Amino acid sequence: MTGLIWDGKYKDGKSADSSQGNLPGTQENMQGPPSAVQTIDDTTTPVKALQEQPAADSSWLKWRIALQQVLPIYIAVHLAFLTLTYLATLFTIGDFSITSLRIHTLLTSWFRWDSGHYTSIATHGYTESYKTAFFPLFPLLERGVSFLAHDPFVAGLLISNLAGLGMLLLLYRLVEEDFDAERAYRTTIYLSVFPTAFFFAGAYNESLFLFLAILSFYAMRRGNWWLAGLSGALAILTRSAGLALLLPFFYEYAHQHEFKPGMIRFDVLAGVLIPAGLGIYALYCFFQFHDALAFSHAQVVWHRYLAPPWQGIIGAFTCQLYPSANTVPMAAYSRYMLEVFPAFITLAAIGKNRQFNFYYLAIALTLLSFMLLQFLTGHWII
Repeated sequence: MTGLIWDGKYKDGKSADSSQGNLPGTQENMQGPPSAVQTIDDTTTPVKALQEQPAADSSWLKWRIALQQVLPIYIAVHLAFLTLTYLATLFTIGDFSITSLRIHTLLTSWFRWDSGHYTSIATHGYTESYKTAFFPLFPLLERGVSFLAHDPFVAGLLISNLAGLGMLLLLYRLVEEDFDAERAYRTTIYLSVFPTAFFFAGAYNESLFLFLAILSFYAMRRGNWWLAGLSGALAILTRSAGLALLLPFFYEYAHQHEFKPGMIRFDVLAGVLIPAGLGIYALYCFFQFHDALAFSHAQVVWHRYLAPPWQGIIGAFTCQLYPSANTVPMAAYSRYMLEVFPAFITLAAIGKNRQFNFYYLAIALTLLSFMLLQFLTGHWII
């Protein structure tokens, strides 16, 4: 019936009724063709249905896409860590040795340096004041998960690796919303292959802290102030550096409220939760050791003191490139640089240049492999 037109006649001018035997009682003859308005309504029905879908469906779709982008990076890096862990055992066995190592050796190779402190705190608590330098959330979670894992060290590995995946996922979404998916993808890669990124997989609190810090930033950008304050409080209970979240919280709040005092609402008090986390820990230190600032005084044991941020960045390079009697090669400075995640966003922007991208990946992967092998064989990388 392709010859029909909207006036109910064939192209040759004959009426549609005569072609059908002129049945006046049929419904088709009584109603005629659909009107233009009816046609438009029918075609817009699917569009309206799509518009009425809950916003949550779109949000979950974005998170699923982010996971599809991040998960291959996470798996590939961890497979590389597993391979290097296996190869590192070759450095602990002499030439022509018939000694065999148990599979458990692959796990214990990661039990180095601060891992022992966290495990001790998770098992026995803060028995000495100098241990308060290790903030409580990570060992507290280790203790809780150890009821399932039956080992606080294994619990620490589980916590770190799960938090590491969540950290990359949040970082991807944060950068994607502020910039684009391309920069988000490069940012997660650059962070994942940074020379000290293997600490994200060890029983350290690096991945947990960065997960909570990025969660706080993401909540700020979305205007979810209570979640931002709560995650900031948990971040400061993980590392003292979480106190730095206070400044971006109030700046972002003022920015979203157009810097007008009259637009300030009750939820601005969510920012108080961030220093409140430190206050809770200080209160515990006071009752346990009669020193509310025990966690600060304990830094003297590791020859640390309060200094401007640029001094730490300079020290991270000088103590490794030009070690001297007053510095410790491969100390924790380069590990602390992992916390400066905005730097990786900047590097990702520069990474649009193919040569920079190639050189960064080549150098970072080389140093990552070397430093991980040093760590696994018990050398001074903390």
